[in-house]
Amino acid sequence: MSNSVCPWWLGYFLLLNPIRSMIHSPEKILKNHVNKGMFVLDIGCGMGYFSLPMAKLVGDKGSVLAIDLQERMLTALNRRARKANLTNNLETRLCSNNSLNLDDVAGKIDFALAFAMVHEVPDKDRLLIELHKALKSGGKLLIAEPKGHVKEKEFNDCLNLARSIGFNIAERPEIGKSFSALLTKQTLNC
Repeated sequence: MSNSVCPWWLGYFLLLNPIRSMIHSPEKILKNHVNKGMFVLDIGCGMGYFSLPMAKLVGDKGSVLAIDLQERMLTALNRRARKANLTNNLETRLCSNNSLNLDDVAGKIDFALAFAMVHEVPDKDRLLIELHKALKSGGKLLIAEPKGHVKEKEFNDCLNLARSIGFNIAERPEIGKSFSALLTKQTLNC
């Protein structure tokens, strides 16, 4: 699903930079969305800037599935998870250029995060369809895109695409220097 992805070696300088937490504090961004016992998904997880805080938030009874296109990103994340003693509830998975490989978790995800990565995907339609299938009915997807890389019209086009697939826009949270939206998978009435 790649278009132009952040190179793995920049992860150490950009993605894990301690100054980043002043703008994008994982705890502040995730605290209202991720709870103990949840099954959560981190798409384009990189070296785990959000994955590790998610693993802490879901606790021992929850789990985090962290997916990335680059094996070196996942290797770094696994190393960081071992150091933080967070390997029991964190699974990493390599995706392919054309699929997130989520068929085995269809309808099971409570919350998914796509932070600063949707603009890197050439087939946004397929990405959003796969995420929609992976989420439980009523599940949430938080999308945040950097204002420096993405224009507001592009972000709004992405939201319109998400609506056409079956997402509702629940809110537009303020996340530093980002366009963002919390989407929910429409609840099925049976």
